[in-house]
Amino acid sequence: MNEQFLYQKVDILKEEAISIDIPEIITKGLSKKIILREYQIEAFKSFLVYYENDKLKKNKQVHTLFHMATGSGKTVIMAGLILYLYTKGYRKFLFFVNQTNILEKTIENFTNPLSSKYLFNDVIEYLDNKINIKKVDNFSDNKTEDIEILFTTIQKLHIDLFEAKENSLTYDDFENNRIVFISDESHHVNSLTKKTTKNEEESNRKWEYSVMNALIQNKNNIMLEFTATCDLKDANVNNKYKDKTVFNYSLVSFRESKYTKDFQNFATDTDLWTRTVIALVLSEYRKFLFADLKLNIKPVILLKSRKITESKSFYNNFFKKIKNLTSYELSNLESIGIDILSKAIHYFKQKDENLEILLHSIKNGFSQDTALIINGTSDDNKEKQILVNSLEDISNPIRIVFAVDMLNEGWDVLNLFDIVRLYDTRQSSGKSGKIGSYTIKEAQLIGRGARYCPFVIEDEELKFKRKYDNDVSNKNRILETMYFHSKNDSKYISELKQALIKTGLQSETPAIHEQKIKNKSKENDFYKKSLAFSNKKLLKDRKNIDTIESNMRNKIYHYKVLTGNGNLIDLFHNDSANTSIKTNIKTIKFKEISLNILLGAIECFEELRFDNLKIKYPVLTSTKEFLTSDKFLGNSKLEITYSKNELTGKDLFLAVKYVLTKVATHVMSLNP
Repeated sequence: MNEQFLYQKVDILKEEAISIDIPEIITKGLSKKIILREYQIEAFKSFLVYYENDKLKKNKQVHTLFHMATGSGKTVIMAGLILYLYTKGYRKFLFFVNQTNILEKTIENFTNPLSSKYLFNDVIEYLDNKINIKKVDNFSDNKTEDIEILFTTIQKLHIDLFEAKENSLTYDDFENNRIVFISDESHHVNSLTKKTTKNEEESNRKWEYSVMNALIQNKNNIMLEFTATCDLKDANVNNKYKDKTVFNYSLVSFRESKYTKDFQNFATDTDLWTRTVIALVLSEYRKFLFADLKLNIKPVILLKSRKITESKSFYNNFFKKIKNLTSYELSNLESIGIDILSKAIHYFKQKDENLEILLHSIKNGFSQDTALIINGTSDDNKEKQILVNSLEDISNPIRIVFAVDMLNEGWDVLNLFDIVRLYDTRQSSGKSGKIGSYTIKEAQLIGRGARYCPFVIEDEELKFKRKYDNDVSNKNRILETMYFHSKNDSKYISELKQALIKTGLQSETPAIHEQKIKNKSKENDFYKKSLAFSNKKLLKDRKNIDTIESNMRNKIYHYKVLTGNGNLIDLFHNDSANTSIKTNIKTIKFKEISLNILLGAIECFEELRFDNLKIKYPVLTSTKEFLTSDKFLGNSKLEITYSKNELTGKDLFLAVKYVLTKVATHVMSLNP
C-alpha cells in the first residue's frame, strides 16, 4: 500500500478534531480588506494541526509545502503564518523567490501600508505590544520584538552563501538565529532533487543545496514552501514532498469552487491586427457593461508575442494603426459571425449607428499613456513592476500590456480579460500525444488571469464567485469570462485544450447545460416531425501524406530582378526620357537550380527547417528531397525577368527566397 501524503494524514486528524480555531493574531492581524475563504481557512487549520502534533512531526525539522492554485491567495497564507509563528517565538523571516520582478511585487505587498494589496492590518498587536513589520538587508543581532523580513532571490541567496562577504548572509546567521524560510514558486528550488549529478562539487553549487544547507544549520529553523506547479509526477520530487505537502488545493478545485473566471478560446481566421481590434472592442464592451452596473472596473488586455523584437515592432505599429482606425473597420467585424462580438457591435450601434462612440472610446482608452511594454530585463524596473502588479487600482491607467515571457510567473491580475496571441505558429513537441512545452506555457499564462474579478449585482455573498454558469445567455456573462484570442486552427486549439486540462483550468468532462422546451412548443408539427442531426469532428491525419499539395507541386512563380537604374523625367513637357530597357526571361525548374543556392535560401526560413517540415510531411526524408523531388518542389518553375546580360547566382538566390516565402506561408497554414 502506498504511503499517504502528509495532507491526507492531516485531513483525517482535522475530521477527528472537535474544533480548530484560527488564532486571533491571524484574524485580526491580516488586512481588514482580506476576507478569508473556506479553503484558506482550511490551509491555516492544516498547518496548525501539523505544527502542534508531535506525532506527525516525529521530532523532525518543520518543512512543509503548500501546493495551491495560481491566484488562490498563497501570499495571504504566508502573511498569516508569519503572524502565527511570531506567537511561537519567531522574529526573523527569509523570503526568497526566483525572479526579481516577483520580488518587487512581494516587498510592496508585505511592507508598504499604502499599497492596495498590503497584507497586514494597520495596527498589529500581540500581548498588548505593537508589532512592526520591517524590511531588512541583514538580520539584527539584538533581540527584537518586531518582525524582520529579508527579501532576496534564490540566485542571490546562493551567491551570498557560497561566496561569503561583508554585510551579506552567511551560514552563521542561520546557525545563531531561529529563522523561517518562505519560498515562493518553490518548484524552482528543485534543481537538485529532479536531477542528481555525478560530480559532488557541482552538486554543492546548486541552489537547492545552498538553501537546504542553510536550513539545517539550526534544527529550529522552519521551511515553508509555496507553489502552484510542483511536479509530483517526477519520482524524486514526489518522494521529497510526500511527507511535506501539508495542504493541497488544485487548480481544478479552485475552478470548481467558482473563484475563477470562465475561459474561452476566441479563434478567428483573421490577421494579427484584426485579432487585436476584436479584443479592443470586447474590452470596451465590458467597460461599458460594468459602467451600466454603476461599477468602475477597468478591463485589461495582454498582447503576447513570441519574440522581443516582434513585441517591440507591434508596440510601435499599434499606436499608428489605432490613430488610423475607422468605424468602417469596426462595423465589418460583425461579418466574422461570432455571437458575442456581434452583440458587442450591436450594443454600440444602439448608442450610435456610426460607431463613432466606440471608435473614440478605443482611441482614447488605448494610447501610449495607457500601455505598458514589459519584455525583458531592460523593461524590468521598479516603476513598471508596481504598475503591472496594481492593474486593478483605479489610479492605475494601464489598459494594455505588451509582453513575451516576463509575466509567465508570479503575476496574477483580477481584471485581465483578454490575451491576444500575436503569432500563428504552433510549436509541437514532435511526439505523438505529447503537448508542446510552449503550449503548456500559454496555458499557464492564461492561468495568470484566472482569479475572478469581483463585483456585486444583488447578492453580496456572490461577490467573489461566478454568477452565470447556469445562465449562459446573460449579457453580463462576459464580465466573468476571459478570452484567449488565437488563429482558428483545430489542431492548435485541441492541444491548448489538453494543456488547459493538464494545468487544471479546464475540466476533462464538458459541462452540460440543460435547455428545457416549453410544453406549448412540443405541440407543434415542427417539434413532432423534425429530425436533429449532429456532426462529429474528425482530425485529419497527415501520416500518409507523401507529397506536397497539388496546387503547389507544379506552380509557376514570376520574379523580376531589380535593375537599380532610374531616370529624371520632366513632368511639365512632352519630352520623354528614353526609358525602354531590353529584358530577358529565363524559366527554370527548382530541381535544375544549384543545390547550394536552394539550401542557402531555405536556411532563411525557420518554418522550413527539416524538423518543422517533417511534422507536416512525415514521410519526407531530407530537405534536399523537399526542394528537388517531383513530389514536392522539384517541378515548380521560376520565370525570372532580368535586364542584365546574364543571370547571377545572387539573382537566383533572391528569386528562390521569394518563392520560399510563399511556400513557408503555405506550409505553416497546414494542420499537422
